[in-house]
Amino acid sequence: MSGRAARKPILLENLTSTEFARLAKRKPLAIVPFGSVEEHGSHLPLCTDSFQAEEVARRVALAFDAILCPPIRYGECRTTRNFPGTLSLTSETVRGLSYDIVTELARNGIDKVMILSGHAGSGHMAALRLGAQRAVEQHPKLKVMVLSDYDIAYDLRGKEFAHNDGHGGEIETSRLLNICPETVRRSRPRGSSRPPEYMILVSPEDHFPTGIIGDSSLASADKGLRIDDYVVDKLVKLASRNFGIRRK
Repeated sequence: MSGRAARKPILLENLTSTEFARLAKRKPLAIVPFGSVEEHGSHLPLCTDSFQAEEVARRVALAFDAILCPPIRYGECRTTRNFPGTLSLTSETVRGLSYDIVTELARNGIDKVMILSGHAGSGHMAALRLGAQRAVEQHPKLKVMVLSDYDIAYDLRGKEFAHNDGHGGEIETSRLLNICPETVRRSRPRGSSRPPEYMILVSPEDHFPTGIIGDSSLASADKGLRIDDYVVDKLVKLASRNFGIRRK
């Protein structure tokens, strides 16, 4: 992974129990990155979604001295299950993970949580939100944000990028070329997978026959950096406003 900051984020996995207790008294933001293990064409790795969320989460954590929690590199991947390598959780499992992690953070004194997912599948995101909603209902003072970085990155479609760019396309390939270029293969496929609108389909192939939406041959690391800068900047502003915290 690329890193452009001299400082390092506060990693939950490296803290002792005593250090965590001391930090929790300051009521910091905690960020939980979610990803997936799924097909992203012949050119991108199976953990593409995870790598993107973890990089953005790292940069946002630095902005607020937030606690960066260990990532969850699995998700609900309904439309790509027909491809080798996709390992999908059930919606119930994703919902349970969201609920359990948020409630355990709350039990430990954390009152601000951001769940940031690099995987933007509708079922996956709905499960994350349902789990977080249940946690907030039980802890009314808890504030939780749940979103995918692609809720922000796709603002750039129709501006700097094709309006129909998507899974494994120019935007996603550019981001991987910036974050971890060693994982991107030399092939640059194109695709135009689109499920029929509003249809309930039996076969995953009917949803996502090629796995690619867009032209990955147009991707570059410079574009990826611009995208991630845009995502991080907007996410920092959202977190500052929603949680009432200031950038460090």
